[in-house]
Amino acid sequence: MSNPRIRAFSTHLLISAGLALAILYLVFFIWHPSPLHTAVGVTKIFLMLIAIDVVLGPCLTLMVYKQGKKTLAMDLSIICALQLGALLYGLHTVADGRPAWLVFADERFQLVRANEIDGRRLGEAKIEYRSPPWMGPRWVSVLEPESADEKGNLLFESVFAGVDISQHPELYQSLSTAESAMQEAGKPLALLEKYNTREAVAAILEIYPNAGAWLPLKANQKDMVVLLKGNSGEVIAIVDAQPWN
Repeated sequence: MSNPRIRAFSTHLLISAGLALAILYLVFFIWHPSPLHTAVGVTKIFLMLIAIDVVLGPCLTLMVYKQGKKTLAMDLSIICALQLGALLYGLHTVADGRPAWLVFADERFQLVRANEIDGRRLGEAKIEYRSPPWMGPRWVSVLEPESADEKGNLLFESVFAGVDISQHPELYQSLSTAESAMQEAGKPLALLEKYNTREAVAAILEIYPNAGAWLPLKANQKDMVVLLKGNSGEVIAIVDAQPWN
């Protein structure tokens, strides 16, 4: 490859592609483990941002590159800075909306994103729940307050302010403490065929033969199903299936 301009373009493209692959792994395998990227609707927008960013930077390099050009170093620095800035902005937006908590409350699970957490009483939360995790969402349950006034306030906020009980980290507790409640709330597998095709349900159970019940997972973009093991309240997996019509 003798043309310096093509060499510069190829080098920039390879570096951009390598960085994009690392970011894709972070976004789709750590922050949004399958199928949660579908549940929050991040896939199309983020892939489009990555594609534009990866292609645009090298193309600008191809346009401005000229061996011996006095302003070449400055031009390339500006292109790299713009490309990196756009990439970091997109990554920040995705990080802000990443799934943080999978909360069991009111006989179902709620996917709570990092930017949906109510931080007004964050100081009252246990230390492990005061900041959203960075290495993928965590399973928790909610301890409902005993006070009638507090229950009334939570209901008021849910109805009029849109702040659900699952968004209050000061009420979070280990998921294991709610296993009996999950076991009671678990729905029969046969009910899945009411909302999904028989073939789709059969395919899911072929992958997870030890599933014995399920619970709905409410998400902002697409609701899904949480499978429970046997007749217990132990979570097996999240699957891309309809929990209701």
